[in-house]
Amino acid sequence: MFRKIALALLIVFIALQFYRPDKNTAEGDVVAAFEAETMPNAAVKTILRQNCYDCHSNNTIYPWYAEVAPISYTIANHVEEGKEHFNVSDWSQWEVKKKDHKLDELIEEVEEGHMPESSYTWLHGSMSEADVETLISWAKEARTKLK
Repeated sequence: MFRKIALALLIVFIALQFYRPDKNTAEGDVVAAFEAETMPNAAVKTILRQNCYDCHSNNTIYPWYAEVAPISYTIANHVEEGKEHFNVSDWSQWEVKKKDHKLDELIEEVEEGHMPESSYTWLHGSMSEADVETLISWAKEARTKLK
């Protein structure tokens, strides 16, 4: 019985490798409008690139293990969900009120430790307290410039 179950699971695992979710890749600098308006300094840009843009823009840099199902499906789901909540690639399409709200949400999520998600930090490491403070300070300043 155990062999039959193991064989069935192996067949499903192999079959999943042939059906992959779409990749989140776009041409060009998909964060340019966001960075031009919010003016992050070099330190903030590094924090955003290392911790945010993969799930919150139209261009994800995929690690090697993103090629293996079912991990590929989990990553695709995280990226899709992240973009639903805050996609910096859509920044230029939003009104000032929505931009302000999104930055406010960013501050809240980072302050409360919800972002980056634990499933991300488990493999990539979490942000240092200094990075958290730097990111929050920048986002608060960017909000004041919007008004």
